[in-house]
Amino acid sequence: MTNVTPVAFAVRGTLVHCPALGNVEVLKDHLLLVDDRGFITYVSSAASESSLQYINQLGSTVRTLPPGSFMLPTFCDLHLHAPQFMYQGTGLDLPLMQWLNEYAYKAEESIDEHADLAEKVYKRLAQRLIEVGTGAVLLFGTIKTDTNLILANAMQEAGVRAFVGKLSMDKSSRPTYKESGHEDSLRSAQDFIERCRNSVASLDEHRRLIEPVITPRFVPTCSDELLENLGGLSKSSSTRVQSHLAESYEAAEWVKAERGIDDIRVFQKNNLLGKGTVQAHCTFLTSEELELLATNHTAVAHCPLSNAYFSEKPFPLREALDKGVPVGLGSDVAGGYSIDIMSSMRHAVATSRMREGTRALEAKTAPVGDSETNSLAIEWKEALFLSTRGGALALGLENSGEFKVGASFDAQHISLYDFGGLTGVGPLDFFDLGPNYTGLTMDMIEKWWCMGDVRNRAGMWVQGNKLI
Repeated sequence: MTNVTPVAFAVRGTLVHCPALGNVEVLKDHLLLVDDRGFITYVSSAASESSLQYINQLGSTVRTLPPGSFMLPTFCDLHLHAPQFMYQGTGLDLPLMQWLNEYAYKAEESIDEHADLAEKVYKRLAQRLIEVGTGAVLLFGTIKTDTNLILANAMQEAGVRAFVGKLSMDKSSRPTYKESGHEDSLRSAQDFIERCRNSVASLDEHRRLIEPVITPRFVPTCSDELLENLGGLSKSSSTRVQSHLAESYEAAEWVKAERGIDDIRVFQKNNLLGKGTVQAHCTFLTSEELELLATNHTAVAHCPLSNAYFSEKPFPLREALDKGVPVGLGSDVAGGYSIDIMSSMRHAVATSRMREGTRALEAKTAPVGDSETNSLAIEWKEALFLSTRGGALALGLENSGEFKVGASFDAQHISLYDFGGLTGVGPLDFFDLGPNYTGLTMDMIEKWWCMGDVRNRAGMWVQGNKLI
């Protein structure tokens, strides 16, 4: 047998992952081994000669998944406002700019003023993320450094992989909730980056689950001087960037009236587009601007649910994918009411089908050749890729989101059917699984994708650490 790093975890059963857009790969009866650092060291058919040797050697330490269940990579949430989790599911009747003033800024200011509240909210947020299978999350925080360190610590202690953004905003419609100027804001961003990294510096590199992110809230809350300096800081400190881009008509028009150019051009001239940047929403981008994102390797956090509430149009998902824009999914809590990325997957498909329906109807009366011929719809398999491997790539997690040697073992155990009790798990019902059952089918996975919930999650691991 080939020598490998000592095995800390071994599992035998069905593995499901999406190595490419639209490709759901079902690896039936496979053996997967994980080392003590949380990395996958072996993946192969359990019937292979080397697998049989491992199984014989490891004996009862091999965890065997019951039939009717499978391992899946954990979900990635590319856009979540951590302090807004406090009032999730309220106030969604207002337009974006009013909603920010009435709810978001007040909540963020309150949580900055009360460290005990921040700790309570953020620990609960981490628990909820684990419940819904989110193993990696890109977070917007608040403007106060200490509060964001509470957020980072809550995620690290819970075992969730988190990219934490301290807001940079030297302008605000709420006078009490902004930084005093661009110099103060820049110093604060530098301080957070240093202190966030130092908070995990004593840990082995593979155990450092948190990273700081430079986070200009969006163009209307940032001066040109601040944006220019943040672009320089990102380059000098090798720090990722996140923001909101072209989210609503009102915000887009505000930027054009004030700056004379679209917000994407504002980000571009300040070196805030590039590899390592994730821009949320992007609903008002043109075809040319999508190509600009692709050329600059800038990723998009697609938030279909919050777009329905706060943007006047849907994100052109199919066009972005066709142009090679890296795309993942975001919950956008609290602009979106659900923290579950399964909700985002379903809304992404539903929105794309509505877009395709509109296109098809318009094409019936349009002159031949004047309309698109390729479908704008995506299917569930593509959405599953966006929530796992696609999201990981958008976050720069090259070795995550799939089951391969060298990848981090970030996985969730999904249970669909209990053969002992002859019943579906949670909300799922199956009426055709009898004694001739030969293993997990694509139809069973699709049923879970459409109807499954937290009751189907029987286990979860991040970097090999068991969280459920």
